Amino acid sequence: MRLTRPVPPTSVQRPVLLAALAVTTAGSLLLTPLTATADRGPVTRETADSERSAISPAGAATRALTSPVTDLTDRGRGYPREQTLSPDPENPADKSIKLGLIPYHAIAPKLNALQKLGDRVSVEVAGRSAGGHRLYLVTVTAPESAAQTRAQEGMRELIENAPSVAARSQAVKRSYKAPVFVNNNIHGNEWEGTDASLKLVERLATATDARTRDLLAHSRLYFNITANPDGRIAGTRANANGFDLNRDFVTSSQPEGRAMRQIEIDKQPTVMLDLHGYVNGTLIEPTTPPHGENYEYDLFLKNTYANALGMEAAVNGLGYTPQKDGVEPAQIPFRDQAEGWDDWPPIFTPQYAAFHGTVAAHTVEIPMTVNNRAYDTLPVDELRRRSAINVAVAGAAITATLDYVRNHRTSLVADQIEVFRRGATGAAQVPVSAATVPGVPGIGPEDVYTTTFPRAYVIPAGASAQRSGPAAARLVDHLLANDVKVTRASHAFRLNGRTYAKGSYVVDMRQPKRGLANVLLADGRDISDKVSVMYDISGWSLGRLWGATVQPVGSGSLSGVPLRAVTAAARVGYVAGQGRLRLRLDDAREIAALNSLLRDGVSVRRATDGSAIVPASARKKAVALARTYDVAFDATKATGTAALHRTRVAAAVTPGELFALREMNFEVTPVSTAVLNAGFDWSGADVLFVSQGVEYEGLNPAARTALDAFLGSRGLVGRGADGAALNSAAGVLAAKPVEGNGDANGVVRVVNSGRSPVTGGAPDHGFVYAPVWFTDLGPGVRVDQSYGAGNLLVSGHWRPFADGSGGPAAAAGQASVVSGPHAVLFGTEPLFRDHPKGEFAQVARALLSVPTAPIGTSSEESR
Repeated sequence: MRLTRPVPPTSVQRPVLLAALAVTTAGSLLLTPLTATADRGPVTRETADSERSAISPAGAATRALTSPVTDLTDRGRGYPREQTLSPDPENPADKSIKLGLIPYHAIAPKLNALQKLGDRVSVEVAGRSAGGHRLYLVTVTAPESAAQTRAQEGMRELIENAPSVAARSQAVKRSYKAPVFVNNNIHGNEWEGTDASLKLVERLATATDARTRDLLAHSRLYFNITANPDGRIAGTRANANGFDLNRDFVTSSQPEGRAMRQIEIDKQPTVMLDLHGYVNGTLIEPTTPPHGENYEYDLFLKNTYANALGMEAAVNGLGYTPQKDGVEPAQIPFRDQAEGWDDWPPIFTPQYAAFHGTVAAHTVEIPMTVNNRAYDTLPVDELRRRSAINVAVAGAAITATLDYVRNHRTSLVADQIEVFRRGATGAAQVPVSAATVPGVPGIGPEDVYTTTFPRAYVIPAGASAQRSGPAAARLVDHLLANDVKVTRASHAFRLNGRTYAKGSYVVDMRQPKRGLANVLLADGRDISDKVSVMYDISGWSLGRLWGATVQPVGSGSLSGVPLRAVTAAARVGYVAGQGRLRLRLDDAREIAALNSLLRDGVSVRRATDGSAIVPASARKKAVALARTYDVAFDATKATGTAALHRTRVAAAVTPGELFALREMNFEVTPVSTAVLNAGFDWSGADVLFVSQGVEYEGLNPAARTALDAFLGSRGLVGRGADGAALNSAAGVLAAKPVEGNGDANGVVRVVNSGRSPVTGGAPDHGFVYAPVWFTDLGPGVRVDQSYGAGNLLVSGHWRPFADGSGGPAAAAGQASVVSGPHAVLFGTEPLFRDHPKGEFAQVARALLSVPTAPIGTSSEESR
């Protein structure tokens, strides 16, 4: 790979300092605060998780788990669609105010005023945030009658579902309005996209020039005014649940992400911008390698690069300079950098948008830092000067994009059609090259990423797949929610030499959004040898991590297979008619049902196979839970062994882990070093779960004594280096943690102990992020799970350190989960960002096991 890319003579070349990439936050390096010099630093996106434990309120998790998705399809209603929004209470603590930006409580009145300016502006409520705030979608377009809107919707559906027909349609060429999506403020403390969009909407609402009239006659412009109102108000990157919403698109755990997903599906934008902060000079995608192998990247790069040039010219044309304003010239990573700002994972908004037919999609990082330390230390006048520059830069980027759409509407729509046509017909991807993407400089072999799509995926039904019933149903519903088409077999069938039972699901990969289907279900790829550093996660397979059996079918014909399209997964929940009941504990939904029973005082016992035995007297409760969680209560004659008890968790964990615990219905009290030092009442906890935020050495004597007493009688579950460090310092479990490369992440092969109450029956793949393994195990410490032997990394990025240590070869065969009396330690990340659903039960079983009995000891189950 080249160290730098060829750059046109008029451009400024800025190769990335790779050594600094992994440790420096974008735009975070501040020089003397009051000088005009730019706060410029190497470009990276991801910072380490906060060292503080997550403290988000339980109500935010409840809202995220129950918030419905708003249907944003047009349904024949014309434009405009005016409504009067009720005001929000004034909040003088809104962090936007200090910057001279619009506070959240002023947005509804502003939108009401904008709707009154004419007949071009419409407002819809696209959903609510985890914190309960409204999400506003503003549409700007020329007025449409109901009949015209129905025609537009018909053409939109034709483009996706009959792309070959759409490609020949004169009506599409002549009158389809190209959808454009501008997403603002997805990181709450990166504010200014919201203000730039509101200014632009106000101008578009009344402008009478020919260019504006032409734009609105041939386009629909959609503005997600603030994607993260919780963070906007609080001045935090994350939402009320502590989630970075720009990492959630594969999982869709948060309501804000589901709202953005629905905008992508229902509006089907050809072009989108995601406005962020802060990188100086303004960073405008497309990105460096590696590029997502499931994209139609030739079409994506062609348009994204061309639009980037226009945005660059517009931003630089504002006249800001490093000497006068502290603003550096704009940069385009594809052209100006070698690596470190990639579009490999589909967790970022623009990359996810590509799978819904968006052919020009950009993260735009505006230049002047006003958040974090700058927010707290710089004078208000300086912050407002910077914010005004950022609003202007964001506005220039949006305006340039609208010019690109106006000038290229026909080709943008044609390229979107081609994305869907390739998927529907099973056409081959087109590798990028100077010939296939003319006009884009510097394309080299390091930019070529394609994949081989299977003919189909099968999610089997029948006895062999019975254990994954809830997981399969969840996976199917998730595919459907992402607009992936799924069918179900009405009879048993054979495909590519294999027989599948009636009721099996089939994902035909000849469908418009095959790229999204593949990115969710495929194993992915080990890209460790492709680049030296990655921006964020590199492996994420739902097929391996969600607990359902997923089988790729490489070839064969689906003709004659008895398949019917489904709109929802078949429910798997039921309750046997008499006798004792067995509830498997392999899935998060089953754990949630169990915790509900335990909270209600039902006497539940653990079976030797790890399941739960529920008395016949609780059948009525079981019926309600089967309906709520879609889980099965089978008949059993087993009585079980040790009793399971209501488990209250004191948790010093990441936001994703806290959310996953609540998803499984655990009663959780967040703790930290500070909380324990203030005098924590341990009588309200049964187990301590630590992955960050509690340091044994940071505890005062009283807190340390109280913790030691608790750990001596109850239990500890530790995850990662911090959990293992607390265990070692407190002397709970004799095991030496070994830290792998902290930049490593991905899907790994694991080997589970069949008799372990923690990992028995667990999937044979796990997820790692900064992996840990355990050596020098003391007496009585058992290995519940080990990393696979040989090449254990299935997909992701995991390199050894310079001295050869810390890599997958060093981890192969080593213990990844260990346990002993009152403790379980995880070297994997089974709850990472609420994502690896099939791994959740391992943590739940550990939490349920350690408070009351030594791990691995039980009497034989009676039958």
